[in-house]
Amino acid sequence: QVQLVESGGGLVQPGGSLRLSCEASGIVFRLHIMGWYRQAPGKQRELVARIQTNGLTEYADSVNGRFTISRDNAKNTVYLQMNSLKPEDTAVYYCTDHAYWGQGTQVTVSS
Repeated sequence: QVQLVESGGGLVQPGGSLRLSCEASGIVFRLHIMGWYRQAPGKQRELVARIQTNGLTEYADSVNGRFTISRDNAKNTVYLQMNSLKPEDTAVYYCTDHAYWGQGTQVTVSS
């Protein structure tokens, strides 16, 4: 009965912003390390950002300074704020507690 449901993806121009959300159910959310990963066509899945139970965050070098991960334990939700988007950010973005995965949400950055 564990579910992770992503939302907020879409088409944006280079330099634009999006905020992704991931709502979790079936887990004690506050006890889990949460992460965002992405996968572009023909490429391997890669870590984008991670947030610890105490709020400590980590980012891939490619997104550091542009993306911000946060969590709201009262809402069982983890967010990814994406600013200054680049075409190379185009991918399906997935939410995970490192045991289960969401269905993914498409982010496309294009003119």
